[in-house]
Amino acid sequence: MNINWKKTLVVIIDIAVCAYLVLAVVAFNKPDSNKGVCTQVKIDIGGNVVQGFLDADEIKQILERNHIYPLAKPMQDIDVRRIEETLTRSPFVDEAQCYKTQDGHVCIGLTQRMPVMRVIADNGEDYYVDNLGGIMTNATYRGDVVIANGPISKLYARKVLTNIGNYLVNNRFWRNQIVQIHVLNDGSMEMVPRVGEHVVYLGQPTEVEQKLERLQKFYKYGLSKAGWNKYSYINLEFENQIICKKRNHHVNKSI
Repeated sequence: MNINWKKTLVVIIDIAVCAYLVLAVVAFNKPDSNKGVCTQVKIDIGGNVVQGFLDADEIKQILERNHIYPLAKPMQDIDVRRIEETLTRSPFVDEAQCYKTQDGHVCIGLTQRMPVMRVIADNGEDYYVDNLGGIMTNATYRGDVVIANGPISKLYARKVLTNIGNYLVNNRFWRNQIVQIHVLNDGSMEMVPRVGEHVVYLGQPTEVEQKLERLQKFYKYGLSKAGWNKYSYINLEFENQIICKKRNHHVNKSI
């Protein structure tokens, strides 16, 4: 039996075209997700070492104040770009992304600027410095970060305190141990620890990490045996040594 391949090919093409048309009609008549309403808003805030700075309720309030909170609004009326731009205008938000899904959800993901130190300067200024060196208004945040006081300019805060703050919040030991920094008139600084009745003098804020590593060794091998309240003042200014002031006199320790 001879097969007419040309005729067969035409039939196959006709069938394929018909199938395509059927699928196109079905797709065309399928309800458009943009014609529904938003049934759920998902807010995801990237985690940081310092918690409690931003939460979903605060993000919701920001969007409600700008009359763009998407819940129960028609999907086609929700402007995801406007939501992103509104959130990134907040001094507390680093980046924001927003998108819609076919099942009526609006997903918002953002990362926050992380406060690493609070500054209460002698001139009355009260603000936070973030992990990127930015100045953040005091707002409503009351997180557990180190407080710095003294004659502090915003330039000093951005250039010096940001680096120190980043090191402290990313070091588990020092994040829990240091509670306050006092900047002196010459730019040098003292630190107040949580445990131990002593003040730590860093000197000029250079090689801070190395100085605190020496102090941590001294804590481990010295104060753990001698007692945390034996010294009133610990000087880390000079390289490879620690000068300790007892309640009555000075003691030099080589580290």
